[in-house]
Amino acid sequence: MDADDTTLMAAAREVDELAALLEVSQAMGSSFELDRNLRKAMRSLSEHLGLTRATVTVVDPETKDLRIAVAYGLTRQQIARGTYRIGEGVVGRVVASGEPMVVPDIGDEPLFLDRTGSRVDRSDVSFVCVPIKLRGEILGVLSADRVFSEETSLDEDVRVLEIVASIIAHSLSLYHAYMKERDRSERLRGELRGRYSLPNIIGDSDTMQEVFRMVGKVAATSATVLLRGESGTGKELIANALHYQGLRPKGPLVAINCAALPENLLEAELFGYEKGAFTGAHASKQGRFELARGGTIFLDEIGDVSPTIQAKLLRVLQEHTFERLGGTKTLTTDARVVAATNRDLEKMSSVGEFREDLYWRLNVVPIFLPPLRDRPEDLPLLIEHFLERFGRANNRHVGISTEAMRIMLGYHWPGNIRELENTIQRLVVLTDGDIIVSEDLPMHLIMHGLESPDVDSLTLDEEVEMLERARITAALRQHGFVQSKAARALGITPRQLGYKVRKYDIEA
Repeated sequence: MDADDTTLMAAAREVDELAALLEVSQAMGSSFELDRNLRKAMRSLSEHLGLTRATVTVVDPETKDLRIAVAYGLTRQQIARGTYRIGEGVVGRVVASGEPMVVPDIGDEPLFLDRTGSRVDRSDVSFVCVPIKLRGEILGVLSADRVFSEETSLDEDVRVLEIVASIIAHSLSLYHAYMKERDRSERLRGELRGRYSLPNIIGDSDTMQEVFRMVGKVAATSATVLLRGESGTGKELIANALHYQGLRPKGPLVAINCAALPENLLEAELFGYEKGAFTGAHASKQGRFELARGGTIFLDEIGDVSPTIQAKLLRVLQEHTFERLGGTKTLTTDARVVAATNRDLEKMSSVGEFREDLYWRLNVVPIFLPPLRDRPEDLPLLIEHFLERFGRANNRHVGISTEAMRIMLGYHWPGNIRELENTIQRLVVLTDGDIIVSEDLPMHLIMHGLESPDVDSLTLDEEVEMLERARITAALRQHGFVQSKAARALGITPRQLGYKVRKYDIEA
């Protein structure tokens, strides 16, 4: 072989190595599903570098035994047989020593156990094995077979596998930390459920634990509760919890949004009306306070009611009596009152927009629900909860990439939990694959992600390209990957769009 051939082969090898390392890096950061990421990485080693039976063997943190976690090119039965003790065989020796080991010919090496039974023909097969370690701790082993030839450099294989092992080590460390935190959160959430029985409300933050504590204390009383907080913070869920953990959970829970109806209709809905009370009243109708007898009435957006309704509500709260519209008979109700508002009732009272006496009747036990931006530690739990919930509802299993998660965690969520819930539902329904990537996110989230400190190191051209790629991908998906329609929506020509699709390697 002459010098030119050697140079060409070296260049080709370098290209293959770079392609494999790029794909491995992308695979290991694509989602929180470790096994899937590892399988993609092992496949890349096989396809680009010819390393067959690429395998990750991990150390059990409790038993310290070794077991195959993922292998490309082995059956499930063969993987199940791949267990070792530290110091046993080549894999066990690498864990014990923390150093790479190369077996030029597995047929001549007694240490090579072939515990999986996958090597029927051992002739001309080499075995390369490197430790997966991080800060001196051995987490496992990365190994692969190589069909031996004169042109093959096993030293080069060791070098590449050590780089891949370093990438895997960091991913394993992050995954273990993630699982540990998730387990801690699950235990805490289980304790909260058992203690407060709030199965539909998720939150490990200190502020939400204070909400749970208040609900637990006040639920089993008849006290009037005023829920305070921005729109979308879950006030209706708390009202449900107060009812179903209250003294009369089998009674009715009747809810009404006071801001959704004009004054005359709201009065009729709250207190009912008699036949002929107004045009169209062809029969008598019970109001919400009557329907809520023996249970709870939830008055949402209480800060939006008119002075006339405020006066009637004050009487109900003070005396538990009222009359239907057009009626003279005094009726009674024993319904527990839970009210909610996102308005500043104190300020409204001070300027005469809300009755001060009604405010004090409603504000017996105030519970403040924090906005989502003030409880960022709850975001991962909520995202995971909604992914599972809407995935189950739509018969899909959808994960989320680390970059998409980073953008979502950095967003301020002005619409609070309601906005987050709607966003996740839309993503689960519309995402083409089984992993939500950053390009799938709504444009306002992507734009906010581009303004975060994590991209400060990008050049202006890189930032523009990131945004352009995201906009083009979103437009193509929205228009079924019909480039002419996507180009029209983006305000560019199909030819310009075709060029950018090739430039950014965007696939349908």
